[in-house]
Amino acid sequence: MFEKILIANRGEIALRIQRACREMGIKTVAVHSEADADAKYVRLADESVCIGPAPSAKSYLHVPSIIAAAEVTDAEAIHPGYGFLSENANFAERVENSGFVFIGPRPETIRLMGDKVSAKDAMKASGVPCVPGSDGALGEDQDEWIRIAKDIGYPIIIKAAGGGGGRGMRVVHTEAALIQAVQMTQGEAGAAFNNPVVYMEKFLGNPRHIEIQVLSDTHGNAIHLGERDCSMQRRHQKVLEEAPAPGLDTKLRNKIGERCAEACRKIGYRGAGTFEFLYENGEFYFIEMNTRVQVEHPVTELITGVDIVQESIRIAAGLPLANTQKDIHFRGHALECRINAEDPHTFMPSPGRITLYHAPGGPGVRVDSHVYQNYYVPPHYDSMIGKLITYGATRDQAIARMRIALSEMIVAGIKTNIPLHQELLVDQVVLEGGYSIHYLENKLGMNKH
Repeated sequence: MFEKILIANRGEIALRIQRACREMGIKTVAVHSEADADAKYVRLADESVCIGPAPSAKSYLHVPSIIAAAEVTDAEAIHPGYGFLSENANFAERVENSGFVFIGPRPETIRLMGDKVSAKDAMKASGVPCVPGSDGALGEDQDEWIRIAKDIGYPIIIKAAGGGGGRGMRVVHTEAALIQAVQMTQGEAGAAFNNPVVYMEKFLGNPRHIEIQVLSDTHGNAIHLGERDCSMQRRHQKVLEEAPAPGLDTKLRNKIGERCAEACRKIGYRGAGTFEFLYENGEFYFIEMNTRVQVEHPVTELITGVDIVQESIRIAAGLPLANTQKDIHFRGHALECRINAEDPHTFMPSPGRITLYHAPGGPGVRVDSHVYQNYYVPPHYDSMIGKLITYGATRDQAIARMRIALSEMIVAGIKTNIPLHQELLVDQVVLEGGYSIHYLENKLGMNKH
């Protein structure tokens, strides 16, 4: 096992990795920017190195400084956490070429899964269901367009290959509208992106966002730890997550989970990872893979009893998985509310000094946060200041505990999104579960079109 690990991150995840290391008897090196010099995880680390000024580009994203910090402290491995450099294949490569162990997948796997097209091809080859669509770009043959659309089944969506940010897309509900829609999207794509190439996919009107957590070692073993429902989102940012997904059939969970574990074995995946799917009408459609530990990993930890961060460290050290699939049992229900330093209505960031802080407690309550009273929330980074997680024997119990925990939590001096979470946890649709990814934006009146 490693004797010393450098944590190339900040905030709550840096503290979470540090706790996992301390439990395993591993020393930790915290790297930090000038803005984070007083952070809790910096104070608690065995060693700390300042790697640059506040802006991320000059500190947490500055690879030479991180490598230098590992060298001067004699660290053996680097844990990237999530965000920043965690899914940067060049960074993983640099770490390994410098003689350190990267706690995460191999650089080539990060590259494979980072490219949407190659990721989809790899998944298809492994039997993971993807969104049905045209194999690549649409050609000139209009009869072919009609045939492809028929095979996929209406409604379909025409997308510009060079598009993004919701531009260059057109939903088509009938064959009669198809040809004109393709031609118009081609014209628009050519004008807007200088690239007239378009492709076709099945249009999912009200999908849920469901993801599967996996662990895979270097000995050919891979397991899944069930699923999470992360459909409560705004602008593709998750707000509230839960495990297991309400109303999902056990057989279906096991089937899709095993497919994902098999895909890991096929691509030689190493470490913790997550397969993200859109789910509609009982069907899963792969969208992407996150080749790192995720923000919402605690809800899975609570229902399985597996420490995902410790397992990722064990895998990186070359050890086989501690559990087989048979050892994994799903018990109870867990929820996570992301607590952000932001206005609960406008979502404007609210950095500043926390004048009063009280963390909630009681049965089944977990708080993952790096903040404390008098802590200054810097304006330079993500606005998340912690995660409030509750566990119960049933979903209703987990929700009841979350309501109590939110009512006990005090973060004064700055604005937080606690009122939004309180509002969501009395919302009838939320209480029933199974809402789509559009629910929150519709509720907030953000979807005007």
